[in-house]
Amino acid sequence: HKSKVSELNGLGRRMPLTMFAFLVGALSIVGVPPLGGTWSKWLLVQGTLDSGIWLLTAVLLISSLLNIAYLVAIPVRGFFATPAAPSSGLREAPLPSLLAIGVTVTGCIVLFFWPQPLYRLVGEVLR
Repeated sequence: HKSKVSELNGLGRRMPLTMFAFLVGALSIVGVPPLGGTWSKWLLVQGTLDSGIWLLTAVLLISSLLNIAYLVAIPVRGFFATPAAPSSGLREAPLPSLLAIGVTVTGCIVLFFWPQPLYRLVGEVLR
């Protein structure tokens, strides 16, 4: 029931697994190794460089910087900022949610090291 980023101050202390999973997802979107999002960002930049569209390369790199600014700020506030008001009712997500989050985080890391099975699957589907 939070609608402002400032209301997330200290939330990482009450929900550490959920906030850590958010951090992993945010870093994957940014394209930080060793997370699966690295390959998509890398291939997009490589495609723009190969085609010689330097402006699009710059747009992709600037978008990564903007992603850092607005996505990574949330876990930083969640783990390091002092909460403005006590959040007595907040606690970690239920176990089924944590399992789903854990599978997603694991997928982000595994896809960095072994993306080939997914590439083969997509190649077969698109054939």
